[in-house]
Amino acid sequence: MPAISTSSLPDIVFMLLFFFMVTTQMRDTENKVAVKLPEASEVVKLERKDLASYINIGSPVKHLQAQYGTDARIQLNDSFKTVEDIRDFIAAERDAMSEGDRQLMTVSIKADENVRMGIVTDVKQELRRCSALKIMYAARKPGIE
Repeated sequence: MPAISTSSLPDIVFMLLFFFMVTTQMRDTENKVAVKLPEASEVVKLERKDLASYINIGSPVKHLQAQYGTDARIQLNDSFKTVEDIRDFIAAERDAMSEGDRQLMTVSIKADENVRMGIVTDVKQELRRCSALKIMYAARKPGIE
């Protein structure tokens, strides 16, 4: 019985690898709120972005203002939520992490510079109730728009 030729096998493997690299997209949330970050006096970069959960606070973008109005909204992942939904959001984010990474979870609040502090305070209080105590505020470096 003749042996099967495997000379074209590496070509096929590399072609499949190239195909999946080109067609795969990393999931990224769509910003539904307009956020102009406030200027910071001190900036620290996130060590591991895969352990960060983002909460965006701001007024809806132009094409969503007819539906949602111009008042500040809280965006969790790809939808608008209320302060009461933050507990479920944090629980879901923790469940998606490995057991060892859960205590390293960081919540990054991206709030527009014109948002009332009452909304931000409500979000912080709810995060405290969820025991999500590692919080960072997104800001821009001075002089950068």
